[in-house]
Amino acid sequence: MSRSGRNPDKRVKTAKGRTASQVRWLERQLNDPYVKQAKAEGYRSRAAYKLIELDEKFGLIRGAKRVVDLGIAPGGWSQVVRKLAPKATVVGIDLLPTEPIEGVTIFQMDFMDDAAPAALEEALGGKADLILSDMAANTVGHKQTDHLRTMGLVEAGAWFAIDNLAPGGTFVAKVLAGGTDTELLKLLKTHFKTVKHAKPPASRKGSSEWYVIAQGYKGGEAGS
Repeated sequence: MSRSGRNPDKRVKTAKGRTASQVRWLERQLNDPYVKQAKAEGYRSRAAYKLIELDEKFGLIRGAKRVVDLGIAPGGWSQVVRKLAPKATVVGIDLLPTEPIEGVTIFQMDFMDDAAPAALEEALGGKADLILSDMAANTVGHKQTDHLRTMGLVEAGAWFAIDNLAPGGTFVAKVLAGGTDTELLKLLKTHFKTVKHAKPPASRKGSSEWYVIAQGYKGGEAGS
């Protein structure tokens, strides 16, 4: 116990069978207030608070009638959407399995699969008001390669948004340090009235992730 009577940071009692990085990850999880809050409030991951904080800053969710969650697993973002816009139609997709969420249609498939966009469009039943992407490519440990692979997913998500958003709609996507690539930024600025970058407080300081928030989809205006 410390002098204040409180327990100091929790430590993993045994490292038996664990690598040093696994021990560090476990200690970080044990001491992470967002992890504790997520458990207390029933969210599946601390990532839920990233969306909550982005929503507080940019007003993303309330009033949305149709929402797409790209990279839905484990489901924290869709849980937030269901809480803040309970009447919205929510459709999600991920290569990883995702436990069912009441009121959410979930596809376990690769978003890059040719059949994925049509499946999402059919389940959505109309143009989306909000398309969220928390997708990131599996890392291979080579910084430039990892960046290119993740930005490829972001670009695919952006084109999906351009094809499927209703006028005035919003696209939010996770990007890596350095923000959105020049060509992608140009694409977003062509099709949306405002494009901003943000790093919500719930995003760990040591993480390279940022989010791009493109609001006010122009619809047919962009091509005129």
